[in-house]
Amino acid sequence: MGIFSRLGTLIKSNLNDLITKAEDPEKMLSQVLLEMQQQLVDAKKAVAVAIADEKKLQKQYTGELDKAKEWERKAMVAVRAADDGLARQALVRKQEHETISGQFQTQWIAQKQAVEKLKDALRLLNNKIEEAKRKKNILIARKKRAEAQQQIANTMQGLGDTSAFDTFDRMADRIALMEAEAEAGAELAGELSGDTLEGKFLALESGAGGAEEDALNELKAKMGLIEAPKGASAPQLEAGAGAGAGKDKAADTAPTADPSIGHLTAEDMKELEDLDLSELEAKLNSKDA
Repeated sequence: MGIFSRLGTLIKSNLNDLITKAEDPEKMLSQVLLEMQQQLVDAKKAVAVAIADEKKLQKQYTGELDKAKEWERKAMVAVRAADDGLARQALVRKQEHETISGQFQTQWIAQKQAVEKLKDALRLLNNKIEEAKRKKNILIARKKRAEAQQQIANTMQGLGDTSAFDTFDRMADRIALMEAEAEAGAELAGELSGDTLEGKFLALESGAGGAEEDALNELKAKMGLIEAPKGASAPQLEAGAGAGAGKDKAADTAPTADPSIGHLTAEDMKELEDLDLSELEAKLNSKDA
């Protein structure tokens, strides 16, 4: 018997545990409320029956009372007719109906009090059901809020593990490596294809060769081919003055030359200047290449 008793206890405990785990508060509250609604319907039916009985007793009481009054009237008629015997019989019948009406009155009053108590109980039950409905809504809202908080807590607990963030960092490093490999491949492909034109344009846009261009413009300004920059006007004038003085000194010390050779025209000077400039530009281009 000890083994069977323990086995029965084990089965009951497991069943109770399964039932407890299977209980859903929202469903349980809905079921309880449904049962209370059914009880309210049954209570209303019972109160209706009690009210009907009370109305029936009231009618019986008034009916017997009316009959008693009717026999009293008949007794009075017999007395007027000088028939005392008939009057006595009518009074006896009147007394019977008064007795019955008194009994019905007692039952009617008791039934009426019972109906009032049943009505009060019905109102109380109805108020309890309405309160249960409100509590149900509140409890369901609390249940959903607790479930949401539990879900958030579980999510935060999962985020507390650094493995997810480590994965993000590792993927970011991997993507950066892929981008670097893609850029290196594109650069290597451009060099192997021999297409250096784009590289030249990039170097030009980045300002490469700016120093050579400035030197060429300064030389042109010194030669009077272009207008000198404001910052270079003073040095150019000084250089021009020095050159003029040197020419005058050379003219004083040099022997007298043939007039046809010593006096060059403006066109000849322009050709000489263009010749020197083209040689300089050729040198600069060969340097860039």
